[in-house]
Amino acid sequence: MVAHGRLEVEGRLVDASNVTLFCSVELDGMSANAVYKPISGERPLWDFPDGTLAGREVATYLLSDASGLGSIPPTVLRDGPFGEGMVQLWIETSDEELIDVRAPAEVPPDWRVVLHAHDRLGDPAVLTHADHPGIRDLAVLDVVANNTDRKAGHVLAGTDGRVYGVDHGICLHSEPKLRTVLWGWIGDPLPEDAVENLRALPEKIYGALGEELSAHLTGLEIEAIAGRAEALLAAGVFPEPGDDWRAIPWPLF
Repeated sequence: MVAHGRLEVEGRLVDASNVTLFCSVELDGMSANAVYKPISGERPLWDFPDGTLAGREVATYLLSDASGLGSIPPTVLRDGPFGEGMVQLWIETSDEELIDVRAPAEVPPDWRVVLHAHDRLGDPAVLTHADHPGIRDLAVLDVVANNTDRKAGHVLAGTDGRVYGVDHGICLHSEPKLRTVLWGWIGDPLPEDAVENLRALPEKIYGALGEELSAHLTGLEIEAIAGRAEALLAAGVFPEPGDDWRAIPWPLF
């Protein structure tokens, strides 16, 4: 539906850094909602000079869909009311909390602590997230996709019970740039399903998936995806942050 349905803009998401429009989409009597990010509304980024942010969103969806790593709503590159852009199915969300900043004593026993800090009053606080398999799968995807902006607000609890990742416009750079709030599994063994998906990914990258990605990424960026998958598989555990860049995005949400 998002690929061929008729788009009608109904509003703008004003908190987004680039033009992000809320739309209805209709096709053959069926309707849904979608997010539309026209390329014409993108602000250039000096550290992502190649391609477009819309193309990187689509490429990350293609990677997720082909590899089985994480869940991203169906995402396409197509024409719209303001020209070509990214169109993504809108996800209806539940009230389930997945990521939060809390006092240490208020962290549920089955949650993962990412960061110890202090709030604006000087009291202890922690960044924490649920020990949820859907979040864990997104954490694996973020490593492979080299996501440089996984904020808490980019992780959605769908009403269908699944956890979705959104906002992937600054992913898939060839240089290490991983910046995420999903560091709760550092040093833990990778789950078996992730291991299987990682084993299969390089062959896909050098095959049909790589051909699809070539419309949005440079050859070096595509090769780097396979390299990150192979390195993560060889390590066998969730990585820890590097020392060369800030590993957590700001703001957190």
